[in-house]
Amino acid sequence: MKNVTVIAHPLVQHNLARLRDRRTQSQEFRRLLGEISSLMIYEATRSLGVKKISVQTPLAPSAGVRLEREVALVPVLRAGLGMLDAILELIPHARVGFIGLKREETTLRAMFYHKSLPQNLERFEVILIDPMLATGGSTVAALDLLREQGAKHIRVVNLVAAPEGIANVQKHHPRIPIFTAAVDKKLNERGYILPGLGDAGDRLFGT
Repeated sequence: MKNVTVIAHPLVQHNLARLRDRRTQSQEFRRLLGEISSLMIYEATRSLGVKKISVQTPLAPSAGVRLEREVALVPVLRAGLGMLDAILELIPHARVGFIGLKREETTLRAMFYHKSLPQNLERFEVILIDPMLATGGSTVAALDLLREQGAKHIRVVNLVAAPEGIANVQKHHPRIPIFTAAVDKKLNERGYILPGLGDAGDRLFGT
């Protein structure tokens, strides 16, 4: 699928299998989610723009690079919080915004309950993080908001995606890259990914 990268690294896939396992309890789920997020962010940031610079080492000048734009991490609440700390360990200078969305259970429509974003998003590389891309409704709503706030450089990082969700995102935002550890079979009648890993937020927080 165009603009979709499935990260097939063995450590990513190993941790994903353990996340899927219904026997994995919340404490272990949180740890595994952090580990897999760290591994995935390397691939998701591979194409970030850089500028050439010169630095002075203790012995001599050296050529180097720095990121062309600042990075903003935007987790979708609640489950996106489980990915945030691990990614911040690798990008500690990143700004952080939050988007709170809940799915209306009968219509499956995404509804905002919280918005908090850095200003001047046009100067950032924005990484939208959420473990699950199911119907795509929440992701499309979040991307719409980021675009409205001026974001021009956006990428999406998910653990597991459904084909229906990918199609929905690409219908509305065809140029935005999606990074995922797996594209699963389909959605069930309730809009949950099959086989998926259950409700990521519930498993993450033990609710």
